[in-house]
Amino acid sequence: MKPTRRAFGAIAAVTLAAFSAFPVLAEYPDKPVTLIIPYKAGGSTETMARVFSKALGTALGVNVVVKTRPGGGGAVGATEVAKAPADGYTLLFAASTSLLWPPMTQNVEYDLDSFTYIGQITEYQQAIVAKADAPFNTMEELIEYAKSNALNYADQSAMSRSYINFIGAQEGVEWTGIPTKGGGEMVPFLLGGKIDFAWSGGIHNRYGDDMKVLMSMNSGRLLGSPDTPTVAEKYDVSMPSQAVIVAPAGTPADVVAQIEAAMEEATKDADFSDLVTNKLKFPVKFVGSEALTADIAKTATGLQSVIDKTK
Repeated sequence: MKPTRRAFGAIAAVTLAAFSAFPVLAEYPDKPVTLIIPYKAGGSTETMARVFSKALGTALGVNVVVKTRPGGGGAVGATEVAKAPADGYTLLFAASTSLLWPPMTQNVEYDLDSFTYIGQITEYQQAIVAKADAPFNTMEELIEYAKSNALNYADQSAMSRSYINFIGAQEGVEWTGIPTKGGGEMVPFLLGGKIDFAWSGGIHNRYGDDMKVLMSMNSGRLLGSPDTPTVAEKYDVSMPSQAVIVAPAGTPADVVAQIEAAMEEATKDADFSDLVTNKLKFPVKFVGSEALTADIAKTATGLQSVIDKTK
């Protein structure tokens, strides 16, 4: 017997009810993405983020809204993102330092496994620098000079202090840290002769005729000093240097892949490239999720070694 019109209606109703029992998943992204910057407005990272967010939004097809959450050396913003839903709509753009140093040395509400590392877009040009007319031209010469002369350095942060003292301990020399409020105070201290050398996160690039680079503190050589050896080459450690975008741990792989692809496309943006290369003197350097995750793990291992040996 053929099914009646009423029977077809019943079947359709049952089928509709069955489908309605499952939520219809919207394709990512279908709303604006929030990009948290864990530092005050006006710094190099926040400036990069605002320019990059426009290119990233174009690549994703939605607006990317930048919000600053300063505090705790980046820990406040990182904590907020670590606790956010793992859906790809809340991301963190930060120096990898803010993801590594606080959980390894402080009591914070996140750790290295609290994030999915999506991609790197550049790296800070960290170095040990000295005044252009200093009586040493390399890190080896600085160390030799320190064996017979009392030297001062700019003590800008707990992490940079640890690395400088780590090098001193490896070489059997001691130097005195002079408390200094960031690069803005380090520069006049160094150029004015109040200190003999300093760590620089990249500000030395603006003083090419007045400062010289003695050692790269990154894992690789610096864009502006390709012939200068690295701390990794001599001591097998390096400072966290990556500028990265991360998401909360557990973010779906397909969402991560979309953001990763959009990030790679956004690094080709003319405005972003001009800012990074010509103004900040940083390299445009895209590194994808898998390679970045491995690099972060290696960096963390070296950082732990420095922490252990400078307690």
